Order: sequence, then structure tokens, then C-alpha cells
Amino acid sequence: MKRNILKLITMTVLAAGSVACGENKAEEETTEFKYLIDEFADLQILRYQIPGWDELSLKQKEYVYHLSEAAKWGRDIIWDQNCKCNLEVRHALEAIIEKQKNPGGEQWEQFLTYAKRVFFSNGIHHHYLENKILPSVDRTYFEELAKDAGVYSEELMELIYNPGIYPEHVYTGSGDLIALSSVNFYEGVSKDEVNDFYARMEDPSDKEPISYGLNSKVVKGDDGVIREIPWKVGGLYGKALEKVVEELEKAAKVAETPAQAEYIATLVEYYKTGDLRLWDKYNIQWVQDLDGTVDFVNGFVEDYDDPLGRKASWEGIVNIKDHEASVRTELLSRNAQWFEDNAPMEARFKKKEVKGVSAKVINVTAIAGDNYPATAIGINLPNADWIRKEYGSKSVTISNITNAYKMAAQERPTSILSEFAWDEAEISRARKFGAITDNVHTDLHECLGHGSGQLLPTTPANALKEYTSTLEEARADIFGLYYMADPKLVELGILPDAEAYKTAYDSYIRNGIMTQFTRVEPGRPNTEAHMQNRKLIAEWCYEKGLKDNVIEKRVRDGKTYFVINDYEALRTLFGKLLGELQRIKSEGDYAAGKALVEKYAVHIDPVLHKEVLERYSALNLKPFSGFVNPEITPVRNAFGKIIDYAVSYDDDFLGQQLKYGRQYKTL
Repeated sequence: MKRNILKLITMTVLAAGSVACGENKAEEETTEFKYLIDEFADLQILRYQIPGWDELSLKQKEYVYHLSEAAKWGRDIIWDQNCKCNLEVRHALEAIIEKQKNPGGEQWEQFLTYAKRVFFSNGIHHHYLENKILPSVDRTYFEELAKDAGVYSEELMELIYNPGIYPEHVYTGSGDLIALSSVNFYEGVSKDEVNDFYARMEDPSDKEPISYGLNSKVVKGDDGVIREIPWKVGGLYGKALEKVVEELEKAAKVAETPAQAEYIATLVEYYKTGDLRLWDKYNIQWVQDLDGTVDFVNGFVEDYDDPLGRKASWEGIVNIKDHEASVRTELLSRNAQWFEDNAPMEARFKKKEVKGVSAKVINVTAIAGDNYPATAIGINLPNADWIRKEYGSKSVTISNITNAYKMAAQERPTSILSEFAWDEAEISRARKFGAITDNVHTDLHECLGHGSGQLLPTTPANALKEYTSTLEEARADIFGLYYMADPKLVELGILPDAEAYKTAYDSYIRNGIMTQFTRVEPGRPNTEAHMQNRKLIAEWCYEKGLKDNVIEKRVRDGKTYFVINDYEALRTLFGKLLGELQRIKSEGDYAAGKALVEKYAVHIDPVLHKEVLERYSALNLKPFSGFVNPEITPVRNAFGKIIDYAVSYDDDFLGQQLKYGRQYKTL
């Protein structure tokens, strides 16, 4: 739950395609490179480049290659985790496309659009909005395709076309969150049964609690007994994890440092045993390794997709450090104690000694699992609060992904900024400072926000339950927002101008109240944790600032705008909300957290929503973005010896999906 998961072009500079100071060499890549390669439904597909690849040694490239393969071998896991029917649907779609090749025609194009939407989402539910994806293609035509490919069944077609079967990926309403969600983490159990099951395991006095339930499925047998089925070699997802382990063991042999080889060995043992103490041991080893250029995330990590916030989805990221751009994040890391000490929250919630906070700028070389095709732009791990407190955390800002967003936006003639910003002064400021403020807010969110504060000794790690992700993301976001305006950032040379922070404030309020809802269908609530977090902050500040007109709602020519009149007063409001969010987390105040989310984060004004959708539609933009991976291929000499690893840039989203389906199929 510690990711900045802006998986689309939303922030001002990304949408505006502006250029600002503070950019790194990733942005100096050849202008011949085409970033935007496909569009369908509400999605656009981009490519990203890997700056610095040629500077790596052969051994480092081999290390990256095997780590990337290990990440990709978990692909089938995320599909099955998202919904138990997903692999069946995917295999049918693959069979139809391979059989038909390209017969052409409107119906075929509609079928392909459905197939690509399912591939993009790693299943039959929208990757961000949680609702079931339904085909627009005629059912009779689809059935004929399925029969011709030998994959037809009435049950399959009913599953695909009936909106009442698996209607919601992660349900966030007032009913039984497990029974009404489609995720494949539980079977035959209710929300209360699961909570009771884990409550019996947890010891509130344990200062080093394992992440109970992180890597298992909970089922109730015919005998009425509730059990966990672990995800491990020899257990559930065993065939996929065997391939993951095989590649990790190859990677360990060419690791940059002994420390890397050591924690890869721990990770392998964890996959073989399912022992969560080994997961903690791996994270402690991993977070203390700061020496290598190559790094990775691999495993069951984030719990966004579990309605109870326990089960983790499979993900993988492999990356190389951008040493030049990391100067900025390293400055923040070195000053972490100052930010903690001066945060507007009660002293008892602050860490007296901030340990092991590290931050860097990276360029990814492969994204996989829950990070593919739609990926994060920043990551902060590990997630266990006690490990963070005692050993620290690693934070990254992903430079080549944010750069790809920006460069793709420049390939378009319109922008969301020009439509929803109030005046030319706001637009001009965003074009001047937007790139750097977006990156710095991500740095603050990941490096300091998630790593700040501490739980009281009596507070269980999962005390906020289903509201954990939304509240934690809000806490990290608002920590970053509060400090964006602090003179310390200019003093450190992180921001170039004392007025730059205003761009971040403009963008955040505009997005939180209005523009992010270009991604939500009319009449639907706001359900995704990061969207909820942004709405909570923006709406709370708007309401609390009404008396003093801190944020003003203005209407011009029938169009609504939200304009900040008093930036200092808004910063004060950010500070007050940060203090309350930290109190809620530190004390585990479930009732107060629930009240905040339910009041400010869920319900969308239908009139404003309709207006936003109409204005956005006229721009002909896509609200969601994802990526194809570059291909890393061994280069052999005449004697079969590997002498290099070459990078090529795929430009076929569907082709890569079909290739991955053939190459990494295990389940």
C-alpha cells in the first residue's frame, strides 16, 4: 500500500506536455522515438526507453535480464488472483485471435477492443474503476468465433456477457466485502469469519508481527473448517513460482554484490516455504542494500486489491539507478529527521530517530504483474511498519515512466490543463514548474510521507482494515503537499523558486475535486483508493476553507473552476489534516478513519461530474495509460557465447500480450 500509483496522464505537466527545470537526461533521448503506439476504449498504450543501458557491464545486463524474466513468470498469478475465471477467459481470447488472425470488419474490431481491454486489466474488470468489462461486439458473432476456435461453452459466454456474474472487482460498499468482491483470495467465507480467523492469530503485543495472510488464500472446507492455502512452490501457484525461483537463482549468480545474492537466496527460500518470517528477513536485508545500480521488487507486495487489506497481489519491477537525478532524492533522505521533527503532528506520533530512509530516481527495465501494463510512478517499500521503524525504507521515483507520459502528451494537440485551469497565469506557472513539482511531490510522498510517523505500541498494524489503503495514501500525499511550500525545499535546491509549489497545489485541488473523475462512469461512486485519497484531501480542504474563501468555486461561460485564493491558508489546512490522519493511523481509530472516507472520498457530485465528462470528451484524450515492455535479448557470438544483451522497443501491445501468453503460461 505504499505506491504512488498515478497510472495515467493526470497531473498538470504530464497532461500539458510542458518542459521545466530539474529534468534529467532521460528527456534528452532522440526525438525520433514514438511514445504513443495504440489507443482503444479509454486507454492509450505507450512505450518507455531505458536510459543508461549501454553504460551497464555485461554482468549487470545479465543480472537485469534474469530478474526481468523472474518478474514476468508471475504473470498468470495476478490474472488468477484478480478473478478465478480470468485465465479461462484469457485463454479463450488468445485462441480466437490466433485462429482468426485478422478477418477484418467492424465486429472483429469490436471483439479486439474487448480483448485488449481484458489484456490491459489482467482480467475482466477495469484495472482502475473495478467494474466488469462488457463486450460491445454482438454475442452471436463472439460465439461463432469461440466455436471456430474450439473454446465455446455456454457457461463461458454467459460469464463474459452477463453483468451480474462477478460484477465488481473490489467491492467497497456497506455489504459483505468478500462476498460482493470478485477477487480470488477467499472461498466460502464471510468478512467476519476472515477477520475472526486472523484475530485469533495476531498478538497485539508482538513488536515484530508478520503480515498475517499476505501470501495465502483462505477457504472453508466441506467440514466447515477455515484454512489457509499458501502461495508457494509445491502449493498454490507452485508451477509459476518454480519458474520465478529458477530465474532468481540465475540472477543471484551474477548479482552486483554479495548482499544482493544473500537476499535473493532468502527470497527463494520464502517462495519454497511460504514462511512470512522469511519475507520479513528478506525485506530487512533488501532495504539495507544501497550499493547496487540494479534493484528490483518481486513478490506478493501490495494489498490494494484485497477488500480487507491483507492479501497481496503479485508484482515485479526491475530497475537501474539514475545516479545524476538521484541527487535530489538523496538530499531529502539526508534531511529526513528534519522533516519528521517539523511535521505538524503530535510528538508522540513522531519517530525520535528516523532510520534508513533512502531514496533514488530509477529507470525501469521491466514491469510485471500488478505493475503491468499500468504501472506506478513511485514506490516506497517495505510495507511493514515495524521494519520501517527499525530498518528504514526505500523510495523511488520512476523517471523514464514519468518522462514517457510527458513526451506522449507532447504528441497530442490538446491538453487537460488548458481546459480546466482558471487563467493563463495558472497555465504559465504549470508549464514553468509542473515537471519538477510533480516529481518532487512524488519524492516527498514516497521517501518521507510513507516513512513518517509511528504506530502507538498498542495499535495493531491492520487496525484501519478496509480503509487502510485510502487513509495511508492520503497521509503520504498530504505530507508531501504540506512540505511542497516549505522554504526548506528552496534552501536545499530541490525546488528552483519559492512560488513553484503553487503549481502543485493548483494541480492537486483541480484533480482531486474535478478532473480525476474523467475516469469514472456517470452514476458510479469513487472506489479506487488513490482517487479516494485525493478527493478526501481536496474536498475536506474546500469545506474547511469555505468561511475564509481559501478555495473558490467559480463559474465562467457555464464552466466550473476551483481557484485557490490563499495558498498559505491552504497549507495550514493541509497541516491540520495531516495531523488528524497521523493520529488516526497511530491510534488505529477505525471509526474516525471510516467517517473521513465515507464523507469526503466516495460520493461524486453528479452535476459537476456530468460537466467534467462533457468538457473532457471534447478534448479527445484517453484518461488511462499503460505500457509495453522493451525486449531484452541475449546476443551470442558464432560460438554461442553470450556477448551482450540488446534492447529493442516493441510497438505492438496485442502482439506482446499474445507472446507473453505463450511464453510465460504456467497455470
